[in-house]
Amino acid sequence: MSKIPVFVLSGFLGSGKTTLLERLLKESVDRNLKTAVLMNEIGKTDTDGRILLGKSQMIEKLLDGCICCNKKSEVVQSMEKLLRLKPDVIFIELTGVANPEEVADSLTEPELINQVYLEKVITLIDAEHILSYNSVFESDRELVRTTRRQIEVADLLIVNKTDLVSESKKQKINKLLIKQNPTSNISFSTFSNIELASLFTHLKSSSVRVKVRIKSPKQEGHHHEHTHNSYSKIKSITLPLSSTTNSLEIEKFLKKWKNNLLRAKGYLNLEDGTYLMQHVMKRVSWERSTYNGDHYIVLIGMDLNEDEINKEWGSLVQKASTF
Repeated sequence: MSKIPVFVLSGFLGSGKTTLLERLLKESVDRNLKTAVLMNEIGKTDTDGRILLGKSQMIEKLLDGCICCNKKSEVVQSMEKLLRLKPDVIFIELTGVANPEEVADSLTEPELINQVYLEKVITLIDAEHILSYNSVFESDRELVRTTRRQIEVADLLIVNKTDLVSESKKQKINKLLIKQNPTSNISFSTFSNIELASLFTHLKSSSVRVKVRIKSPKQEGHHHEHTHNSYSKIKSITLPLSSTTNSLEIEKFLKKWKNNLLRAKGYLNLEDGTYLMQHVMKRVSWERSTYNGDHYIVLIGMDLNEDEINKEWGSLVQKASTF
C-alpha cells in the first residue's frame, strides 16, 4: 500500500495559511487528487473550517488546543478518520504557536508510521510583522523561539502580504530568512498567490497509482520508491530492533547525532519489559509500556546522515544480540 503524502502549513496567525490552503485544494482538484484536511485552531470556535467546506472531501478539526501538545492522541484519531477515505494527499494547517517538527513526530506514531509520510513543510511569513517577531526586544522569548523554528525547518518559505511593506524591508526580510534557513526556497507574495505546480510534481492520484501496480510488478516497486520519498527538510528514519537492549546504549547512540537530531522515540525491549523511549531537546525519558507490536526507534531531524546512522545502528543491533 502506498503511503499518503502530508503537507504541513505553519506560520503565525494572520500570515495567510488558510488562503494558501484554499489555493492548494483548488490545485489538487484540478489535478484529480482526492484531498483531506486536518485543521487546528486555538479557541473553541472553528473560524476557518466553514470557509473550506466543499473544497475538500474531508475536514477534521481540532479545537482549543495545540496539535503538538495536549492533542497528540486526537491527532492520531483524526488522521485515522481521514485515512479511511483513502485520500491522495493530506494537508495539515497548524496554529501559529505549533512547531512543525512536533507534527512530524505525531506522524511517526505506531498507528500512522506505515500509512503517511511528510512531503513538505511550508511556512508563511507575515511581511509586515516578521522583523518585530524576531526581535527579543519587541516580542517574548517563546514567540521568538517558535517563529525561528518554523523558519528553520521549512522546505518553502512564503513571505506574504508584501504589498504592505517597502522594498528595503523586503530585502531585510530576505536576508533574515537566508541567515536562519539557507537551504529553503523563498517566495514573495500577496494573498498567498504563488506558483504551485512544483509542489505537486511528485504526487499522483490513487487511480494512477493503481494503474501502475496492475501494469507491472517491476514498475510498482520503482514507483513505490518515489511515492514514499519525502522531499521535506525534516527527515524521519525508522530503525527496527528485535533484540533486548539497554537504555545506556540507546542514549549513547542518540548523542552521536547532536544538533541534527530534533527528537526521537520508539518502543524498545529492555531486560524487564517494553518501554516507550522519548528524546526531546537532548533529554531522554523511559516509560513502561503495554505496547505489543514490533519494536523500533524513529529519529526525526534535519540533515541526518542516513547511511552513517544505519551503519551505527547495525553495530548497536549486533551488540544487542550478544546481550
